[in-house]
Amino acid sequence: MTIKEFLKLQIWKHGDIIITVDSIVIVLVILLFTFVGLKIIRSIFKRFIARNEEERRSYWSIYLILRYVIWVIVIVLLLETSGVKVSVLLASITALLVGVGFGIQQLFSDLASGLVLLFERNLQINDIIQLEDGTVGKVIHIGLRTSKLKTREDIILVVPNSQFVNDKIINWSQMDYNTRFSVEVGVAYGSDTKLVTKILLDCAGQNKNISANPKPFVRFNNFGDSALEFQVYFWVMQTFWVENIKSELRYAIDDEFRKHGVQIPFPQRDVHIKSNPGQK
Repeated sequence: MTIKEFLKLQIWKHGDIIITVDSIVIVLVILLFTFVGLKIIRSIFKRFIARNEEERRSYWSIYLILRYVIWVIVIVLLLETSGVKVSVLLASITALLVGVGFGIQQLFSDLASGLVLLFERNLQINDIIQLEDGTVGKVIHIGLRTSKLKTREDIILVVPNSQFVNDKIINWSQMDYNTRFSVEVGVAYGSDTKLVTKILLDCAGQNKNISANPKPFVRFNNFGDSALEFQVYFWVMQTFWVENIKSELRYAIDDEFRKHGVQIPFPQRDVHIKSNPGQK
C-alpha cells in the first residue's frame, strides 16, 4: 500500500460524512498550529502588557476576544475537513434549540453576557468589584459563560456573566486610583472635640497604608443620642484590603483614646416604672 492510498483509507463513514486518514492528519495539523499560534499571540500580548501597565486589562480583553474568534474559525475548518456540512449542522442545531430553548435560556443569557463583557470591557482582569450582595473580589478570569473572583477570604467564586450585566455592580478599579473611605466613631459628651479631631487625624496620618495626598480629614457629624459623632475620611490605593486598613485604624484610635482619657460611650436608656395606686 502506497502512502497516498494509506492517506485515502476510510476509517469511518456515515451518510455524506467520510473520515479518512488524511482528514485526521489535517485536523491534527490545524490543532497544532492553533495551539502554537495562540501561545505566540499570548506572548506578544504579555509583552505589550508589560510595557503598558496602565492598559494591561484592555490588552487582556482584546486577547480573549481574539482567542474566541480564532477558535470559532478553527472549529468551522475542522468540521468542513471532516466532511460535516456546517450549514446543515447549524440548521439542525437551530431546530433543536427551539425545542429546548426555555431549558437553556439562562445558558444563552450567560454566553451573550460574556460577549458583552469582552466587547464593552466594563469588567476586566484584576478589577476589584463589589457584587450586589456585598461580596468584594478581584477578577482573575473572564470566560465566555462564567467569570471567577478571588474574595478577601481567598475563596474562588464562580459567577455567571449575566449577573455582571443585569445586577448593579460596583467596580472600584474604574474609580480614581485613590479611593475614599471612612471610619465612624462616637465619643462621650463633654469630650474635647479639638483633641478628638487631632487624634483621628494623627492616627490616619500614621497608617502607612493610607495615602498622604489627598490628606485625611474629619467631620463632626452630629450630636447623637448617646455620643458626639465623628467621621474620619481617608484615601487608600489598596481597595481590596480596605477592611484590614479600617481595622488597623480603629485599633490605633482606641489606643489613643485610652491614653488621652477620651471615652467611647455605650448606648444608655432610662426606664421609668409607674406604679398603679389602686393596686395592693
